[in-house]
Amino acid sequence: MSARKILSLFLCLSTLIVSAQDKWDLRRSVEYALINNISVKQQDVQARLAELTLYQSRFGRYPSANVGTPFGLNTGRSIDRTTNQFTTESIFYTGISFQTGVDLFNFFTKQNTIAGNRYEAEASKVAVEKIKNDIALNVAAAYLQALLTVEQVHVSEVQVKQTAAQLSNTRKLVDAGSIPELSAVELEAQLARDSSALITAQASVTESILLLKAFLNVDPGAPFEIETPAVEKIPVQPISQLQPEHVYQLALNNLPQQKVNSLRLKSAQKYVDAARGAMYPSFSLSASLQTNFSNLKSNPQLLGSSINGFNPIGVVKASGDTVFAPNIVPNYRFYASPFGTQINDNFNNGIGLNVSIPLFNGLLARTSYKRAKLNVTSFELQRDQDNLTLKQNIYSAYTDATTAFQKFNASKKSVETAQKASDFAQKRYDIGLLNTIDLITNQNNLFRARIEVISSQFDYIFKLKVLEFYKGQGITLQ
Repeated sequence: MSARKILSLFLCLSTLIVSAQDKWDLRRSVEYALINNISVKQQDVQARLAELTLYQSRFGRYPSANVGTPFGLNTGRSIDRTTNQFTTESIFYTGISFQTGVDLFNFFTKQNTIAGNRYEAEASKVAVEKIKNDIALNVAAAYLQALLTVEQVHVSEVQVKQTAAQLSNTRKLVDAGSIPELSAVELEAQLARDSSALITAQASVTESILLLKAFLNVDPGAPFEIETPAVEKIPVQPISQLQPEHVYQLALNNLPQQKVNSLRLKSAQKYVDAARGAMYPSFSLSASLQTNFSNLKSNPQLLGSSINGFNPIGVVKASGDTVFAPNIVPNYRFYASPFGTQINDNFNNGIGLNVSIPLFNGLLARTSYKRAKLNVTSFELQRDQDNLTLKQNIYSAYTDATTAFQKFNASKKSVETAQKASDFAQKRYDIGLLNTIDLITNQNNLFRARIEVISSQFDYIFKLKVLEFYKGQGITLQ
């Protein structure tokens, strides 16, 4: 389930009244948290890294292509790269080379690796949604707690006003001599206790707001005020429609953690197939094209010739005269062929079919295969554990919701009873038939009942919303 569904699930807590510009409702709080929370940003980076891994693995199916331009200087006895002749002259050489290669068949190793990376990338994206869900739930819980403390302040303020009004009336009766001073003193003590309870409730509001700010990464010193919707108008599904086994079956298909587990299990299974393929022969095709240049002066150019004396070449038999021939000495100039000429003349190319048969590599391939299978088992166990935890949480939430519902009904009945008792006590006190201590006791009972019904009401609504969240269905706001 996406964080957007969580927003719709809890939106009823904040959209029943119009938000003021300077107040925070639940929608604004959750959206702000999802943008600014560091955990969400970190998981988003991991998702993008997984996407890059998938992107790169897809291009691994295509032929590789590389161009090189070596530069070098050989001295001493070496081989001229352009003539393959030994020489003792210093040679500066350079060239251009191009190589390409492509896998023809590798028992589907690359295809399975790509499929595994695709499932992993999808799982990483869903994991971002899970983090957002967790953040949204935490913010919703903190927001609801803040609302509860605000309501408790309202009840405490009413209690203080009622006690103060009662003290004022009692003081008039004391001044008139109708009742003893002790009655006023007892009410003054009660007013002090009520005021202390109000201060405590106000402190609880401050603490709950600080906790909410922490989830939002808002400066603790910044002004912050939350909306206070009418909680009693929030629609909830009947508990009979939230049976735990039915909710669990829906949750298996809706919650992001279960989707993450399913995708990562599929990814691990594909990696097993890829590791199995690495144990079989692979076939690839390679090709190359290269040429080079050398500055060695190996090309002669005849500039002319000269006669350097005469050499005897034979004797005439008849006369016995010696025959001489001129000693012609050619004059050569040696030079290196131009760069472009050598590059054109020295081109060579090659093509080859390569077969790689893994015989023994330290059991690397087989160990990788076994490790991949163990990873599948690990993900299966993680899936089963998460599903079991989910089921336990749903049954626990259902039990808590049932208990909260019963407690809420009992609290409402307790308020009604306490209100009647307080009203009767006030009437009897007004006509002098009840002492101040008994009046205060009845008023305190009513105060505690009001606090209890507010607390149980918030608790009941939140637990039902959690069950509705697991169920994954929309919430009716009207």
